[in-house]
Amino acid sequence: MNGSHASKVIYRKPTIEDGQGIWKLVKRAGGLDVNSAYCYLMLCDMFSETCCIAEQDGRMCGFLSAFRKPEQPDTLFVWQIAVDPVRRGNGIGSLLLKEVISRNSNDTIHYIEATISPGNMASRSLFVSMARELESECKISERYEASMFPEAHETELMFRIGPIAMDN
Repeated sequence: MNGSHASKVIYRKPTIEDGQGIWKLVKRAGGLDVNSAYCYLMLCDMFSETCCIAEQDGRMCGFLSAFRKPEQPDTLFVWQIAVDPVRRGNGIGSLLLKEVISRNSNDTIHYIEATISPGNMASRSLFVSMARELESECKISERYEASMFPEAHETELMFRIGPIAMDN
């Protein structure tokens, strides 16, 4: 392959073998809370239906962690979206989310939620544009005040997209 043409990005479910690579990606991506490596192993093992990895040329370049809310199984809560800094601006974050919500196992998801700090313009933009693309509403409300965190942290706003109807 010619060096000027990047290969296709592949989107797939994570496996527990991906846990270490995800931890490294989140750390490399910056701007996100880096959870324990054990947390990423558990996400891959127990929540693979609602998580997604992006790979290009055999290298992990994106990860989305999400889960169905236990009290609201029609709601997907997006915990983190990490994209390798050298791959940003190529729509990987939105394609990770689209991959998860388009899976047959997730066809009863009608809402997507995430908490986003006011300073995280990339995530804010992603959620607002995703709502527009899904022809749905995006409601924003306060969720976790800065004073709730034990260390310095911005207030987290809840972004709620829905209802959505996906054609699988």
